[in-house]
Amino acid sequence: MPKIAVFIEQRDGEVKKVAWQMLGEARRIVDAAGGAGSEAVGVLLGAPGGNGDIAKHAGAHGAQKLFAARHELFKTYNAEAWATALVKFCHAQKPDLLLMGATAIGKDIGPKVAQRLGCACISDSIRITCEGGIVIRRPIFAGKCYVDVVPKTTPAIVGIRPNAFALTESPGAAAPEETFDPGVAGIDTKATVVEVQAAAGRKVELTEAEVIVSGGRGLKGPENYHLIEELAASLGAAAGASRAIVDAGWVDHSHQVGQTGKTVSPNVYIACGISGAIQHLAGMSSAKCIVAINKDPNAPIFKVADYGVVGDLFQILPAFKAEVEKLRG
Repeated sequence: MPKIAVFIEQRDGEVKKVAWQMLGEARRIVDAAGGAGSEAVGVLLGAPGGNGDIAKHAGAHGAQKLFAARHELFKTYNAEAWATALVKFCHAQKPDLLLMGATAIGKDIGPKVAQRLGCACISDSIRITCEGGIVIRRPIFAGKCYVDVVPKTTPAIVGIRPNAFALTESPGAAAPEETFDPGVAGIDTKATVVEVQAAAGRKVELTEAEVIVSGGRGLKGPENYHLIEELAASLGAAAGASRAIVDAGWVDHSHQVGQTGKTVSPNVYIACGISGAIQHLAGMSSAKCIVAINKDPNAPIFKVADYGVVGDLFQILPAFKAEVEKLRG
């Protein structure tokens, strides 16, 4: 009979897609478990005034209730204030699980909340089951295998990898909204965000993309990365990169996929000219379908690929793009 709370992360007034994915999965779990006390709720920290549509969207994605706290300190991310609010929420509502996206913010604030509560923190998880008890699956050893974790604390903080759960939505009433005291009145934070510098022109967020096209050293030079960007644009996808070309200065680090970059779980991952080093595989091996394009038939990437194309990417990518555009009219 789990009570699952989902942290609804938003940036610049826009809710991160992983929040809706988690809410849908939380609702599926509590509905399957049934019984008194089973409930899926959302937790929102926002600026005064806020976004009135969030309760409507939360209800459509499965939330049975929305707990909201609004304060000037929630206009921009402040780890101390946000952690204080989430701890206060957990003390008051006592959820079994508090889910948060494995985003930059989620990875920062999750351990802070767990430390203050003295509870378990299970990061980068990809599955939750509740059959006789809560079991959480997460990858270990750079994604080469998985471990099932049984939390021994209530609550447990669980970081969820974006795109690990399907995005579901059903038309319905807005989730009833209930305000709570975040406990930040008079707090003297030790740091304040004075400026946020975001990359310009990014059309699709890498960690939330359903399709990613990534390039590696097989591109031969930075002047050829446009082949990746153009194919990604034609597919409505995000453009990624291996560490090798990021370290070489061909593209910005924000594009890097891998153990020291971003961990992604798209529906389709297209690796172009990427050999498949274990560090790169650690960041994308949970993709639902992997397509590899490489002229070396013995490249390690083919061992994890669902589909492999052995050939010259300089011939394949333009032809691929042309076919995509032909299909799309």
